[in-house]
Amino acid sequence: MLTIGSVVLGASDVPRAAAFWMEALRYVPREEAAGTTEDDWVVLVPAEGPGVQVALGLSETPVQERPRVHLDLYAADAADQAAEVERLVSLGAERVDWDLYPQDADFVVLADPEGNRFCVIDTSRS
Repeated sequence: MLTIGSVVLGASDVPRAAAFWMEALRYVPREEAAGTTEDDWVVLVPAEGPGVQVALGLSETPVQERPRVHLDLYAADAADQAAEVERLVSLGAERVDWDLYPQDADFVVLADPEGNRFCVIDTSRS
């Protein structure tokens, strides 16, 4: 049986991307305890409890404007979504002017400091 081990994102500046995602998700480097951090690869894990690993790998590939794969981050309700969007923007994320928003969207599209797009979803509306 297969399971998902990590979601991997490309980054031109792995330390910068790691700093953003560690603050955004409250994650830590998996290998931090061993004292081995790299400038071209890092696997991030939840600081506490279970969760999906996020790996960041050095990439020179340009960011896709409409990526085929992206992260969906869940917020409990509209107020939580708005607060999280503002927190993520304060950490360096940027709002994306997304031309495909439905009329009553339950998601907000953001981009991390590397340009990787992700969504913050209001899960109370589903």
